[in-house]
Amino acid sequence: MSMFCFQCQETMQNKGCTVTGICGKKPDTAIMQDLLIYVTKCLSEVTTKIRANGKSVDKNVNHIITENLFTTITNANFNTDNLRSRVIKTLDVKKQLIDDNTDLKLSEHGLWDERDPSAMDSKASLVGVLSTTDEDKRSLKELITYGIKGLSAYTHHANVLLEDNEDLDIFLQEALSKTIDESMSVEDLISLTLKTGEAGVGAMALLDNANTKYYGNPEITKVNIGVGNRPGILVSGHDLKDLEMLLEQSEGSGIDIYTHSEMLPANAYPKFKKYAHLHGNYGNAWWKQKEEFESFNGPILMTTNCIVPPKDSYKDRIFTTGMVSYPGLKHIEGAIGEPKDFTEIIELAKTCQPPAEIETGEIINGFAHNQVFELADSVVDAVKSGAIRKFIVMSGCDGRHKTRNYYTDFAENLPKDIVILTSGCAKYRYNKLKLGDINGIPRVLDAGQCNDSYSWAIVALKLKEIFNAADINDLPIEFNIAWYEQKAVTVLLALLFLGIKNIHLGPTLPAFLSPNVVDVLVEKFGISGIQDVEKDLITLG
Repeated sequence: MSMFCFQCQETMQNKGCTVTGICGKKPDTAIMQDLLIYVTKCLSEVTTKIRANGKSVDKNVNHIITENLFTTITNANFNTDNLRSRVIKTLDVKKQLIDDNTDLKLSEHGLWDERDPSAMDSKASLVGVLSTTDEDKRSLKELITYGIKGLSAYTHHANVLLEDNEDLDIFLQEALSKTIDESMSVEDLISLTLKTGEAGVGAMALLDNANTKYYGNPEITKVNIGVGNRPGILVSGHDLKDLEMLLEQSEGSGIDIYTHSEMLPANAYPKFKKYAHLHGNYGNAWWKQKEEFESFNGPILMTTNCIVPPKDSYKDRIFTTGMVSYPGLKHIEGAIGEPKDFTEIIELAKTCQPPAEIETGEIINGFAHNQVFELADSVVDAVKSGAIRKFIVMSGCDGRHKTRNYYTDFAENLPKDIVILTSGCAKYRYNKLKLGDINGIPRVLDAGQCNDSYSWAIVALKLKEIFNAADINDLPIEFNIAWYEQKAVTVLLALLFLGIKNIHLGPTLPAFLSPNVVDVLVEKFGISGIQDVEKDLITLG
């Protein structure tokens, strides 16, 4: 086979992509991504041993490691040359650390250093997923690695806002180094998996604190989904700092800024509301972008993962920044703490037609944990009176496959006394349905981006305290999570660490889970897949 990748939900036949990626990645890109992960694990072995000797590691090295991991998340980087340059940079940093710390006792992994392109390609073909032959160890190592990828994405967003937590960096580097340690047993890896979930909680807390520190606590907000009569720029992805810089630089320019997909929650932050030209949200989840980017007419800025191979019709007006890279697209540079210059995008927008209207109306969001706590009395009263019988957390990712219609049908058919708690782009399957409210409380409460799944964990813990429940699983809360990529893996592991059981995970169980690992998850946590809407509604009682 020319490649092997099974890190996303849409992997071929739910087994693995072996010829080309469903996401659009070519084999040369996929194996260079494998090599980048490998050398990042090797660098992590070095940093872990340096700390074991009582020495510190510069935070810029920490940032290189998290950026490397983030750039390998599904739908982030399709640029083989960019990935190769990251491999070389990582080897350079590792070599310098080794030269500065000559007393390190390293494995053959930590010592590997080849710069010749053919040697790099040869190594890349040997260090992919299948290099671990034991199926259960492979499954657990990949589960940990993917959880750490998501963790890295969340910490990177906090780093961009100049917030760091070195304890998280220390953990993820130790964990990465253990995935190339052949002495790790299945039991060791299971323990490390739960520790990854604990770190995931910490990463989401770090980002939540950073976002609210700089932009305020999200507020209940009605977001316009129609269009104006001025040219616009569409901002997709997750990075709030990029949106802030663009809003600052485009103010008074005669253009409007629209959010797209996971950027929708930005509309609920108080700091962004001061920008009158933040017009609203355009479109839906990431996978519809080919049609929606075409009809938008203006330039598009991709701030993080979620890009798909662009059509020629809008290729000349799509820009990338941060961890996103695609061959032939213009990239806006800017390291952590540095300003980015969006002049070219703004000037291009002025020459474009306004967006074509694809829908009208408003959607409501802004129900992060602080806002929900302000509604606590109303929520508790509704539960105690029986007006709200149950909450169901339907956070996570959306995707292309038709099986995801399940989530729309499930939401439409829920009993009227059940409230949906959502975050991430999974919400686009039902956030525009007319599901009404219960005593003024909307039946879809949207906390924000995928990382804001943290809000529902905090809310659940608060309800446990209010209702004096012995166990978080005694609360009237069910979890029906949709996953697509690795940040959803982080969320899942975080929920497991918090002790939440009987999670429904769909639309399919991950291909990287071996049968034995699935058995462990079922036995210890009651994880199950989805069935059909009618059967799963019956299980709600």
